[in-house]
Amino acid sequence: MVGADYLADERERAEFDVEEMKIVWAGSQHDLEMSGRIARLVDNDPVFRKDNRCTLDRKELYTNTLRKAAHAWKLITELRLSEEEAFKLRFYIDQPSFMDLHWHMFIPTIAGQGTEEQKRKWLPLAYKMKIIGTYAQTELGHGSDIQGIETTATFDSKTDEFIMHSPTLSSSKWWPGGLGKTSTHAVVFARLVIGGQDHGVNGFIVQLRSMDDHSPLPGITVGDVGMKFGNGAYNSMDNGFMRFDDVRIPRDQMLMRIMEVTRDGKCVKSGVPSRLVYSTMLSTRQKVMSEASLGLSRAVCIAVRYSAVRRQFGSTNGGLENQVIDYKTQQNRLFPLLASAYAFRFVGEWLKWLYTDVSKRFHANDFSTLSEVHACTAGLKSLTTFSTADGIEECRKLCGGQGYLCSSGLPELLAVHLPACTYEGDNIVLLLQVARFLMKTVSQLGSGVALVGTTAYMQRAEHLMQCCCDVQTAEDWLRPGVIIELFEARAIRMSIACSESLSQFVNFEQGFFELSADMVEAAIAHCQLIVVCKFQEKSKQDIPGNGVKTQLETLCSIYGLHLIRKHIGDFLSTGCITPSQGELAGQMLRSLYGRIRPNAVALVDVFNYTDHFLGSVLGRYDGNVYQKLFENALTDPFNDSDVHQDGYSEYIQPMMKRRLRSSAL
Repeated sequence: MVGADYLADERERAEFDVEEMKIVWAGSQHDLEMSGRIARLVDNDPVFRKDNRCTLDRKELYTNTLRKAAHAWKLITELRLSEEEAFKLRFYIDQPSFMDLHWHMFIPTIAGQGTEEQKRKWLPLAYKMKIIGTYAQTELGHGSDIQGIETTATFDSKTDEFIMHSPTLSSSKWWPGGLGKTSTHAVVFARLVIGGQDHGVNGFIVQLRSMDDHSPLPGITVGDVGMKFGNGAYNSMDNGFMRFDDVRIPRDQMLMRIMEVTRDGKCVKSGVPSRLVYSTMLSTRQKVMSEASLGLSRAVCIAVRYSAVRRQFGSTNGGLENQVIDYKTQQNRLFPLLASAYAFRFVGEWLKWLYTDVSKRFHANDFSTLSEVHACTAGLKSLTTFSTADGIEECRKLCGGQGYLCSSGLPELLAVHLPACTYEGDNIVLLLQVARFLMKTVSQLGSGVALVGTTAYMQRAEHLMQCCCDVQTAEDWLRPGVIIELFEARAIRMSIACSESLSQFVNFEQGFFELSADMVEAAIAHCQLIVVCKFQEKSKQDIPGNGVKTQLETLCSIYGLHLIRKHIGDFLSTGCITPSQGELAGQMLRSLYGRIRPNAVALVDVFNYTDHFLGSVLGRYDGNVYQKLFENALTDPFNDSDVHQDGYSEYIQPMMKRRLRSSAL
């Protein structure tokens, strides 16, 4: 039925004010209205069509990306969109492109690490798209180990230049987005060498291509790394490789806000703390985490809507079959992901505030919170991107066989979010960095050192090491503070256990190496505590709207209890709970699923995703899935003809007419 809403009954069951919850999700009324306006702008522009993306070959896909990027820039300039609006426009276009690295890495790095003179020269060119930049740090042989970078920048005092060189195959720059075919410039990280002395890794602004015909400059070998996972996804971006063969650049193209190389080859520190370079990294990780939460919410939206439309089994006397979403096994897999989407959204909101706060501190030369913030952003980036990648794949499975279709939107969504587990820091390496911070923090317990932010709970170590969970009924799990204290006890007990094991080794590094798997688990426990805390803080706020606060409290409890059940071994082995309390947690979880069930479709409507942006036949707002699946199949270019003549005449027909020589065949 044209125009019918097959999910109308589901929406009528909602027990909360959906429009008020939309404001909570968006962050403010302004953000909600602005996002809706930009989303409609993209929806109604034929240039931003994406339903054919999975059928394009690699070159067509790249050209399609350039077309969209150029059109987006035209709209940004003609409509005079603000920076906030331009960011939303690129978000709703929903196609990885060279723009991502230009705006999120190239520009912020120059702004953060360049001198005032360098910023005056380069930033106007970048902001006006007169040059297109990328961020070239990762090498073929070195990713997370930045100090292992092999590319060299050797100062030549005779010509007042740096000589950029790739001395080995493994020193080739590898993966930078936009590098392969698009970027004209790059911030290149290389080892600063002066008079044979290595001064560590520094950033350099390097022109890569001619501004006349876009050809690579002499001494620069550059290209695309090749096809990546998935049909569309990151294949729309030209991730590239690059090698330097004694390429010369002026001395003033080294980023010198922190350290300057003078005309006579002296290294002079500016007085600006070297730790300031962390600002770009913190900003990037905050954005990666925010994107992860939105990616998971898209997958959950698709899976919830399709689970409400899809019916299987249970029919009696020719009646309707059961909705898949009513099966407890479906709820047990799906509703924790719904809760996780909300949890990650709110912790991302908090991280945005945290980044603003730490930036203000940096500019006031206050670096007192740097270590804690670095560990926090590293750990949350790892936790959320791992969970998002796993969650999207789980949503694909929850959609059954149809989830395997490109038209479901899920395969491409998975391919877009999988790389986040390794870029901007490999997730396991990041968790080990968190573990180092935790070991240092544990070593300071009892020394009088004040613990701040997300580690403040460790000051109550004595209590948390002794406290016992007093849950006696399933309902007790909903008492204020019960889940938080349990997560605190688990986190500190795992950290202290690792610290005690570490103390048995004479050599710290050897011990850390041997215990690294345990260290990762302790880091995960700490990071999960942060998410649970921030979700609970959000649900405790004075939030308007009928039933909104109740839904958030229910989702928060689901998130916490699901993690308890998932990591039951940790909670039992550390003595945080008893087996019977673990069973009560499972009972409460099942009860909460029943409370969420009538609101499930409305809770994903809150995300306010248009059908165009969601890009999924299965996740359509009106639930008209089967008709659209069939229409989509009929319009696939592969079905342009009933018979694939070339293949039939050359292969199928001769095979069918071949005479068999043996009756045994």
